[in-house]
Amino acid sequence: MPTAREALLEAARAALTARPWPVVRMVDVAAAAGVSRQTLYNEFGGKDGLARALLRRETDWYLDGVDRALGSHAAGRERLLAVAEWTVRAARAHPLVRALLTGCWDERLPAPRPGPARAPSAVPAQRRADAGVPGPAELARAVRDRAAAALEPGEGTRRRCELAVRVALSCVVAPPEEPGEVALRELLGIAERPGEPRAAELRPGPPGGFSARSRRAGGR
Repeated sequence: MPTAREALLEAARAALTARPWPVVRMVDVAAAAGVSRQTLYNEFGGKDGLARALLRRETDWYLDGVDRALGSHAAGRERLLAVAEWTVRAARAHPLVRALLTGCWDERLPAPRPGPARAPSAVPAQRRADAGVPGPAELARAVRDRAAAALEPGEGTRRRCELAVRVALSCVVAPPEEPGEVALRELLGIAERPGEPRAAELRPGPPGGFSARSRRAGGR
């Protein structure tokens, strides 16, 4: 059973899909989560705190997907392709992820704001959220560094990881005309090899693991 905090974050995310953040009401979020408005304020301190927690949650969700893409037993180039494809798909499906990756904040979205100047929150998870989320450049570096650490070290590994991240971001900003994986393969110069799992088979599923198809292909 989800905690009150998890239920509130899920309710806030659902509300954001239906209406712009400026008109989302805290009383409605609390009601959708099945808790009191006071519980919401105890957890987040207010609407700005809820927005920071929601952005932190989306950031963690995206990075968890990166880790799952890198955690398969496929060749390094296929794992990099899986990371690039995950980045493009996550950004297309989730406006907050797209904004976090590009720095382009639609007026419908809760933009990052500094944490309160008052005493830190008594809720540890909220203190982390109030510390803020990485900007686009910092987030891209985090993905690059995770990829470089997951792959076998060698000459050019870090550069290949950087290239995969930058190519994925270019496809987020200006989607190619060709299907996603085809375009990414061509842009990254990755040719398919018989017997290897394809990036499409390594797609991260819900938090906690890969899809059934990826597990058959050798993913976690």
